[in-house]
Amino acid sequence: MAEAGGIDGPKWYAETTVAAPERAPLVQDADVDVCVIGGGLAGLTVAREIVRAGWSVVVLEAKKIAWNASGRNAGFVAPGFSERIENIIERVGLSRAKQLWALSADGVEYVRATIRETGMPGVTAADGRLIVLRRNAEDELLRHVAMMRVDFGARLDAWPTEQVREVLRSERYFQAVHLPGAFRIHPRNYALGLAAAAEQAGARIFEDTPALAMDSAGVRKRVDTPKGRVRAGHVVLAGGAHLGSVFRAVSETLLPVSSYMAVTAPLGEALGDAVRYRGSVSDTRRGGDYYRIVDGDRLLWGSGISTRISAPRGLAGSIERDIRDVYPQLGAVKIDHAWSGLMSYAVHKMPLIGEVMPGVWVTGAFGGHGINTTAMAGDVIASAIVAGDDRWRLFSAYELVWTGGAWGRAAAQILFWARRLQDAVAEGLAQRRDTARRRAVQQAAHEAAERERRATEAVQRRAAEEAARAAAEESAERFAAAQRNAAERAHQAAVQAKQPRRIADTVAAHKVELLRAARAAGGGGGGEADLGNEAGHGFETAPAGSEEKPAAPRQLSKSRRKAKRT
Repeated sequence: MAEAGGIDGPKWYAETTVAAPERAPLVQDADVDVCVIGGGLAGLTVAREIVRAGWSVVVLEAKKIAWNASGRNAGFVAPGFSERIENIIERVGLSRAKQLWALSADGVEYVRATIRETGMPGVTAADGRLIVLRRNAEDELLRHVAMMRVDFGARLDAWPTEQVREVLRSERYFQAVHLPGAFRIHPRNYALGLAAAAEQAGARIFEDTPALAMDSAGVRKRVDTPKGRVRAGHVVLAGGAHLGSVFRAVSETLLPVSSYMAVTAPLGEALGDAVRYRGSVSDTRRGGDYYRIVDGDRLLWGSGISTRISAPRGLAGSIERDIRDVYPQLGAVKIDHAWSGLMSYAVHKMPLIGEVMPGVWVTGAFGGHGINTTAMAGDVIASAIVAGDDRWRLFSAYELVWTGGAWGRAAAQILFWARRLQDAVAEGLAQRRDTARRRAVQQAAHEAAERERRATEAVQRRAAEEAARAAAEESAERFAAAQRNAAERAHQAAVQAKQPRRIADTVAAHKVELLRAARAAGGGGGGEADLGNEAGHGFETAPAGSEEKPAAPRQLSKSRRKAKRT
C-alpha cells in the first residue's frame, strides 16, 4: 500500500471493492501442468484459460490479488498499446502492425465478454473514450484517423476543437479522437471477478506466497516458495515490475515506472457543468492527465509518471493543481484519496509476450495500456501452452532488452523530463496561438459588429430622410388639393350667384316670343314699342345712349282696357 502526501491512497478502492474471500498461502508442495507467478490481470487470465482447457494450474501471488497496478489503475479499456501505432508500423511493417492491432482489439472484446459471461459484481462497463490534444494539430489528427479507419478498420472519430470544448469545458484542449467502442470499469472488481471465475473452473490461487527461486532446467520446472514447492511443465512469469530475482533475464528488461492518481471530494453540480462527457478522458502528453467521473460527482484523476518507486511528498497538492489548471472553474478542489501504482515498461514500450526458453513464458511490460493487453496476452499464452497457438510470435520483433539498471532508470527519468518539456513548449506555443486566434476572432467580430451598426444607422438615416420627403410631398399634395377644392367652391359660388339673372332673362325672352306669337295670331298692333314694353315688364326702355331710368307706368287707353277685358 502506497501513501501519498499523508493520504491513504488505496482506501477509495477498498471502499468500492466487492467482498472477496481470504486466500491462504501455499504450505505444501504442488504438482500441476502450469504455474503462474503473479496474481494480476495477466496471470489471472492465463489461469482462467488454462483451467478452462482442462489443464491444472496454480497461481502464486506474493501479496493480494490485484494489489498493485492491476487493481489501482483508472480502468480504461481500449484497443492499442503504449507504443504509438506509427512507430509499430515503422518497426514491423503495416501487415504485422494490423495483426497486432487486431490482437489488442481482441483483448477489449475478451474483457467485455468475460464481464458478461461471469456476471461479475461491481463491474459495470461505461462506454466511450476521448483522447484529447493539448496543442492544435488538426491536420495531423485527421491523417491519423483516416489511416486507422482505412488500414486498420478501427472505430474512431475525429472531433474538432469546438465539439471537444462543448463537453470538456477547458481552453487547454483542442481536437480529440473519440473511441465509441472503448469503455471503463472498476479494475480491482474485475480482477477479483477473474480470480473467482478461475477458481470456480478449478484453478488454485495462493496469496501471500512469493516465488523465491525457480529451477527452469529439465522438463518439469520447480518454483520455490517460503513453505512449499511447485512443480510444473510450464511456468508463466506474470509478476511485472515485482518479478524480482526469480528470473533476472526477464526482470532486468522491465523498467518499473510509478504513476499517480487521486480521487476528489464531491464537487457537486460544478463538475457536471465542467465535464459533460461521461466516458473516460486522457491527453496525448507523456505522462499526461487521464480521468473519469466516479460516484456521481467526484473525479478520479491520474497524472504524471516517474521512475522513483515511492510516492512523492505533496502528491495530493500536485494533482489538485493539475485539475485546477485544466478546470479553473472548479475552484479549490479537495483531494480525499491519493496514491501511486507501479507498472512496468519495456524499452520499446510494447508488451513482452512469448516463450523465453522451453516451458518458460513471459507476459508483462503493459505500461499504461494494460487492461486490454493483459487480457489479450493471457489468452494468447494460454492458447500457446495448451494448443500450440503461435500468435505470440507476432511480438518476436520486441525482444528482451536490458533497461540499464539504476543508470537506466535515471536516464529514463531524464528522458521523460525532456519530453515533458517538449510537450510544455509545444502546448505553450499552441495556447499563445489559440489566444491570438481568439483575439483576432473577437476583433473581427467587433469590427463586423461596428460595420453592421454603421450600416444599420445609414439605413435608418435613409429611411428617416425618405419618410420626411414622403411626408413633405404628402403635405404639399394636401395643400394643393385644398387649394383646388377652394377654387372649385369659389367657382361654384360664382356660378350659383349668376344663376337667378340668367333665369329671369330666359323667362323674359319666352314672354316676348309668346306675345309676338299672340299678336301675329290676333292681328293686333302696337308695334315694337308695345313689345318692348311687355318685354320690359311694364317699364319704358331708355333710348340708346341715355341713362337708364325707370319708366313711369303708363295708363292703358280706354279702348285697350276694354279690349283686354273682352
